[in-house]
Amino acid sequence: MTKKILLAAAMATPFLMALPASADGDHRAKAIAVIKKDFQPRGQAGLDRLAEDGLQAICNRTGNKPPEYIAKRMQDDQLQTVKFPADGKLMGDWKEGEKIAQSGRGFTWTDNPGLPVGGNCYNCHRIAPKETSFGTVGPSLYQFGKIRGNTPDMQKYAYSKIWNAKAFNLCSEMPRFGHAGALNEQQVKHLVALLLDPESPVNK
Repeated sequence: MTKKILLAAAMATPFLMALPASADGDHRAKAIAVIKKDFQPRGQAGLDRLAEDGLQAICNRTGNKPPEYIAKRMQDDQLQTVKFPADGKLMGDWKEGEKIAQSGRGFTWTDNPGLPVGGNCYNCHRIAPKETSFGTVGPSLYQFGKIRGNTPDMQKYAYSKIWNAKAFNLCSEMPRFGHAGALNEQQVKHLVALLLDPESPVNK
């Protein structure tokens, strides 16, 4: 399968997954079946990537607006998946955090398994002022720590949000970095430092 076909399948999958089960009978099921038939596993990109978990299914079938009581219950469940460091320290080195925020490789079929994935944070957020190219899908994080402080509670919040954003907004577009294994414990610590350390350019 060519890269163009793989890219097209990847772009089409979220749309097709979002089709309600009742849309003209079983059109949604047929569409997914076509994708699964045509998508061939390659490298570390397996067919498991076409499967949606329960959380994704709820968001897809409700247009990202599930009933509040369901969202609250599932957010609480997602919060329980956050794995905090055994040493109790939630902030690492902001300089390493900046490298992770700039990096965005890994998890594609051409990458070797185990390659550091990176956060690619600038793809969605404004963070440090020196970076002039950034996305606007997520809110600006510039001066995040300066505005919110770096108390233990704020460190815990930032760490948890990076580890699993769905714990705070069930249908958030932010990836579940720690939960999915895209970032490890130390990498999340470094990103927390990037956001909260007073010496970080984010807070200057």
